[in-house]
Amino acid sequence: MRGCEQTITGRRDLLPGCVRVGLASCRDRTPRPMRRGFIVDLAHVHPIGLLLGAEEDWPHAFEAILRRVGPVVTTDGVTHTFTSERLTIEPFDLTDPVRYELVIDRLAHWYYHPREWLKKAALVNGTYLLNSPFTFQSMEKHSAYCAMLRLGLKVPRTVLVPYKNPVDNDRWAPTSAKYNLPFDLSAIAADLGYPLYMKPFDGGGWRGVSRIENEDELHSAYNESGEMLMHLQATVPHEKFARALSIGPETMVMDFRAEKPMHSRYAVSHDFLSPTAGERAVAISRVVNAFFGWEFNSAEMLVQGDEVYPIDYANACPDVAVTSLHYYFPWAIKALVRWSVYCLVTGRPAKVDLQTERYFAIADDPSLDDDGKLAAYLKIADEHFETERYWEWCATHLPHLDEQVLDWVTSTDFDRMLKDTVRATYPEHEATEFLDHFHGLVDLWVIDEGARMRAD
Repeated sequence: MRGCEQTITGRRDLLPGCVRVGLASCRDRTPRPMRRGFIVDLAHVHPIGLLLGAEEDWPHAFEAILRRVGPVVTTDGVTHTFTSERLTIEPFDLTDPVRYELVIDRLAHWYYHPREWLKKAALVNGTYLLNSPFTFQSMEKHSAYCAMLRLGLKVPRTVLVPYKNPVDNDRWAPTSAKYNLPFDLSAIAADLGYPLYMKPFDGGGWRGVSRIENEDELHSAYNESGEMLMHLQATVPHEKFARALSIGPETMVMDFRAEKPMHSRYAVSHDFLSPTAGERAVAISRVVNAFFGWEFNSAEMLVQGDEVYPIDYANACPDVAVTSLHYYFPWAIKALVRWSVYCLVTGRPAKVDLQTERYFAIADDPSLDDDGKLAAYLKIADEHFETERYWEWCATHLPHLDEQVLDWVTSTDFDRMLKDTVRATYPEHEATEFLDHFHGLVDLWVIDEGARMRAD
C-alpha cells in the first residue's frame, strides 16, 4: 500500500490529522520521480508522527510552523516537503509497516502500550524518535546522576533509600525479611545536612519532591512516599536555579524560580549567569544528552558563581507549554521544527548504541582537569549532534524560518491558540488576567526577536 491512510473507524473523526499508531498507513520512503513535461524532478514527502497526551498548545504551534517551512530543495535536486499527523492507539502487529520517518513522543514515559510500539518502530522500521524509550526506560534520573558522577561532574551528594511501603509482590515479605537491613533515616539526613531534598529516583513533573528542613519533615515525607523509591539529595549554597531546555544541539538556559507558581517560574532574564557559568550549563546539558542519546530534554542545575551543580537531567517529556515557557515558547517550537526537518532531510540515522566508553576514557585521563574534560566531552557531544553541520544547514535551507515564526506569533491563529489554552488551564474568573500576563511576555519576545533579526 502506498500513499494510503486509514483509521480504525475508517473516518477522520477524532482530531485533524489523526491516524492509528503503527498500522494505519505506509509510504515508500524512496524519492519518486515526477514527470512535468520533459523535466524529471525528485520529490520526497516526510511524514512526522505526534504521539500526544492532553496537550494542545504546542502541537498546534508545531503543526502551524511546519506548514510554513515550505519545500526544501537540496543540492541533489530533491524537493522535500513535510506533514504531521497525530497518532491514535490500538493493537498493532509487530510486522506492520510504519509510514512515519520521525515520531515526537510525549506519552510513552507513562503509557506502556505506545512505548512498546515506539520500540518496534525503531528496531524494525528504523523510525527516528524524539525521544528513544530505550534510554529513558532504563536511564532515568538515578542513572543520570551515576553517569554524571562517573564523568566527574559536580552532582550534590545523593543517597538512595529503600521503599517505605512494601512493593506489591508476593516475594517481597520473605526477601525483605532475609536481606533488608534496618537503617537510620535520621542519621543519613544528618550526614547530608539540612536542608535537603527527597525525590523519586525516576522523577517527573515534580511528583513527590519535598524540601526537607528538619527531622520531623524528613519522616513525614518518607512516610508519605509509599511505594515510591526515593533519593535523599543534599543541597549546595547557590545563587541561581537554572533550567535548560535542549532540542537537538540547541539549548536555552533559563532563570527558573521553583518556588513560584508555574506561570511565573521562568523569568525573562538574559544575563542571570556569568559567561563562564552559562557556557558550562550549555556544555553539560549537551554532553549529558549526547551521552544518553536524548534529543528533547530539560535539565535543572544549581549555580554558585561560575560553578554548576547538576541536580536533574532526565525529563522524557519536558515542559513546552505556552503557559509555562511564554517568552521562550516561540524559540522552543522553532527549534523542534528545525531539528525535526534537519534530521529528516539529511537522513540522520537513529542510534541505539551509546558508545559511553569514549566518555569514560576522558573521565579516566589524569592529564585533564575538570575544564579540559568538559571540553573533550563537548567535542564528542558536538559530533553526536552534528552541531556545526546543523547550523550551516539551517542557514542554507531554512533562512526564512525566523521570519515565519515571528509572523505566526503575531497572527490571529497564535492568539486563538493562546486564548484556548488559557481558558482550558485557568478558572473563568482568572482567564483575562492570565491572558494579559502571557500576551505581555510573548509581546516582549516579539519586540526582542524583531530587534535581533534587524541586527543580523
